[in-house]
Amino acid sequence: MKKTLFLLLFPSLLILNCGDDDEASNGRPDFSRFSGFSANRSTSVETMTVELSTIADQVRSYGTVKAQDLVSVSPQVSNRLTDIYVDLGDTVETGQLMAKIYDKTFRDQLSQAQAQLAQSRIALRRDSAQFERQSQLLEMDLVSDSEYEIALATYRNAMAQLESARASLTQAQENFNFTEVRAPVNGVVVSRSLEEGDLAPSGQTLFELASDNGFETRIFLPVQDWRSARIGQNVQLRVSNEASVSATGIVSRKSPQLDPTTGLGEVVITLIQVGGSIYSGVLAENLINIQTNDNAVVIPRSALVEVVETVVNPESNTIELERSYSVFVSKGDSVAERRTLELGIEQGDRIEVLSGLRPGENIVITGQKGLEEGGRISVASGALFQTAEQNTIQPEGTSMDDGSFEVTNQRRIQRSGNANNNPFANLTEEQRNKLSKMSQEERRAFFQKMTAEERRTYFQQSNNASIDDSTANASNR
Repeated sequence: MKKTLFLLLFPSLLILNCGDDDEASNGRPDFSRFSGFSANRSTSVETMTVELSTIADQVRSYGTVKAQDLVSVSPQVSNRLTDIYVDLGDTVETGQLMAKIYDKTFRDQLSQAQAQLAQSRIALRRDSAQFERQSQLLEMDLVSDSEYEIALATYRNAMAQLESARASLTQAQENFNFTEVRAPVNGVVVSRSLEEGDLAPSGQTLFELASDNGFETRIFLPVQDWRSARIGQNVQLRVSNEASVSATGIVSRKSPQLDPTTGLGEVVITLIQVGGSIYSGVLAENLINIQTNDNAVVIPRSALVEVVETVVNPESNTIELERSYSVFVSKGDSVAERRTLELGIEQGDRIEVLSGLRPGENIVITGQKGLEEGGRISVASGALFQTAEQNTIQPEGTSMDDGSFEVTNQRRIQRSGNANNNPFANLTEEQRNKLSKMSQEERRAFFQKMTAEERRTYFQQSNNASIDDSTANASNR
């Protein structure tokens, strides 16, 4: 029985002796040497310093830039085009000849009107002389009243014929002049609808001229933004393929009503300064500055932690969502403190903080999603904080003689928290060179082929070699 009892207790003694004295005293195993299971593990975060900046409440909308005055040039008479003297993009001045319409018919009409006017003048002189003679004879009682009345009517008819001939001549002259299409204003030709030889119907647009008075754009805003827009507000315009501001302008006009179909309100923006990328017809983004705050505490929106709570209102029997926003402030680069914020103006990915932060404090901008109040943090930056997508991957077959293998091992050591627990730290130079020439898959296959005992021996030899090198260096000193 004693032998049997001894055999049963012996494994227990072995198990108890395998632990440390501290483990035997408290009955709990010590996992602190396993760096991956530390109870006080810190979270790697990235921080930024809160600074004062300028932020603006803006209304954004897209609109097409066009000339303030777009003039349509149409022929006033109908016939075929014989000549076109200007083309797209040409600059014209008031009265400049732009096109010519076939004018033979209108020239003949003008000549006929001139001849008819001449005949009317001759008839008027004849009837006027006859009326004068009848007037004198009537005073001498040599003609009757009826003869006098006939002479008077003939004279007046001749005068009417003369006025009609003059009007016909004026119309014929106008029609003949309209065979020459001339620019009504100074501007640039932006469109042309007909070619030489085409029939130019009267009233159809032949050219479109953009006057040189300037550019404007019209945008249509929803009711809330339409209410915020005021005449005189500054506007910045940016063409979609440019990062910087392409033009500046002001709100010059605003429709007093909304469109009944779309529910949108029209706002007209007059451009004051334009860049080289602004031209008629280009689509531009309009940024209307509603309110601008200087010296404001501004943080990136990505740093915010949003908390959404569901609140049941028993009176209205509805469910409402309450949102609160906070950030984590780094205290001594080791502890995270949650701050509830009151937010103000939003501008793109930037947001104004009205209360909860002060300039000069460091806030967590990356890694804050898993933090809690009072949580331990480790402020990291540079290569140690880069994500997998940002890290440079060493291509297979490339050499690591530049020390990148040691740098990779050093990062692994820093992530594990203890260099002594990393077996790669004690490799000999020969073993490192051998591993550095292997690809990642080759190294994985190399260690997979080794048994646990072989790997233990492999790293033990590395440790012994490191100890021998240290002893030799000490003896030399």
